[in-house]
Amino acid sequence: MIEEGKPIFVQIAEQIEDDIIDGVYLPETQVPSTNEFAAFYRINPATAGKGVNLLVDDGILYKKRGIGMFVADGARERLIVKRRDAFRDEYLRPLLAEAAKLGIDPQQLTEMISTEGVSA
Repeated sequence: MIEEGKPIFVQIAEQIEDDIIDGVYLPETQVPSTNEFAAFYRINPATAGKGVNLLVDDGILYKKRGIGMFVADGARERLIVKRRDAFRDEYLRPLLAEAAKLGIDPQQLTEMISTEGVSA
């Protein structure tokens, strides 16, 4: 899971986000502790904690004092909105700009996407 070029704590946060979106962690369920993440990935617990705290800062997780971290209500929906916005900014806008440069109109682009979707 750990990949070069991206901070480990960001990868931990993204993995938890993926698990929330995929339904592995439902609202009000506990996520693994920073020590569990640290042991699993063989990293410093402070690094794992930094990733978890990113999600706390975003309101995706919350802390029950003395118990652990839990998935906040509405976390999945907020993550989907965040990911859709990122998808638009990182993929869709550059795709549309390149299509315009190449003279590909929206109908042609839609057909291209539909054709690729069938073969994928």
